[in-house]
Amino acid sequence: MLKILKGSVSALILSGILTGGALAGEVKSIAILTPEEGTDYGWNQQGIDAAKAAGKAAGVEVVVAQGLGYGDVRPTLRELASDGASLLIAHASGYNTSAPEIAKELKVPVAIVDTPNGLKKGLVADYTLSGHQGAYLAGRLAAKMSRSKSVGIVVSGEPPSWNSQSAAFAQGVKAENPDVKITYAVIGPAAYSDAAGGKRVTESVIASGADIIFGQGNGSSFGMLQAVETTKAADGGKVYFIDVIGDKSPIDKGFLLSSVVWNIEPVYAAMIADLKADTFGTKHYSIGLKDDSVQLLKTAAIPGNVWSEIQALREDVISGKIKVEPVYDAAAVRALMTSVAQ
Repeated sequence: MLKILKGSVSALILSGILTGGALAGEVKSIAILTPEEGTDYGWNQQGIDAAKAAGKAAGVEVVVAQGLGYGDVRPTLRELASDGASLLIAHASGYNTSAPEIAKELKVPVAIVDTPNGLKKGLVADYTLSGHQGAYLAGRLAAKMSRSKSVGIVVSGEPPSWNSQSAAFAQGVKAENPDVKITYAVIGPAAYSDAAGGKRVTESVIASGADIIFGQGNGSSFGMLQAVETTKAADGGKVYFIDVIGDKSPIDKGFLLSSVVWNIEPVYAAMIADLKADTFGTKHYSIGLKDDSVQLLKTAAIPGNVWSEIQALREDVISGKIKVEPVYDAAAVRALMTSVAQ
């Protein structure tokens, strides 16, 4: 186990997980860098779990560097590269400038997010993923179950992945019932770990009348969930939360309605395969309903008849009968909302 001091404030633990077996081709090991700890039931945890699973399947070593924050990760990237990593997965939009610089400097392949135009054969791959198909179903679900006919979207920023899901959720709500009000609120430009902000903004959206919250936020989502747990809807009843990327069921107190769950393992597995085939950095990666890399979480809070209706809609999306195109532009997303909280 290697310990690195993170600035002068705290210690960062880099834990290597040797998965056994022969190394796949020229891929000796892969490393994933995350801004927060892999215990968020979301972006960070799903990324780490997926990297471990993909590494195990390929028989390569996996190194996890977690809790790095959103600052300069160049020193960590250099150290991981010097330790022999064959691929550096920079699992945060804030790393999409420094990682390509290190790739160019040290000739080590990196994977980044939120930079679809940043591909460079052999060096830089982008995996800007979109769970928009699942978010559309979540919107249909919210509109079916909202008592007040008012729902909210709370986001910790407006990166492409969040934007595409916000837009698809709004489209799903409108397709189900165009009379349902959609209030959209942004905690801050990059408030991914701002739990206090998540709670404050979510409370304000509930106060506007929403009884279902679609939240996208990494660590800030815990504040959103806390607001839902402690704030009553306008009718005095329960407010429900729809999460993204992970499954917070283990910590749910009865307020989790669903989640747009991502499985990133196939993406990382494809990256390893592309490294072996010398096609890394030449293609984009995607997730979707068809192969269950995107799923809508079923909870006990969803009535059986409603879930059956959602499953029928899922088949319509997969078949193409219902077309859900990703919308990445923040201005276009905001145009889909009934109101945008300031």
